[in-house]
Amino acid sequence: MSVLDNWNQWKDFLGDRLHQAQDQGMNKEVMGDLAYQIGDYLAQNVDPKNEQERVLADLWSVASPEEQHAIATMMVKLVQNNGTK
Repeated sequence: MSVLDNWNQWKDFLGDRLHQAQDQGMNKEVMGDLAYQIGDYLAQNVDPKNEQERVLADLWSVASPEEQHAIATMMVKLVQNNGTK
């Protein structure tokens, strides 16, 4: 099963990656830009696997680039307290 199949596993996966980036000294601006790039890639290349991902994909599809950056930033905030550490 892929981490994309389960919303909580996906949030834990993202939380782990976020903590790794923070441990390596990546600042919030760079993390936000990276989250935007990942969100854009997922929106263009990956079919949503659950209801939450479908909502994010639908929001992303109607958002302006500035709004997409805001969605990406909110995802970073959402997963800050997630992860397996």
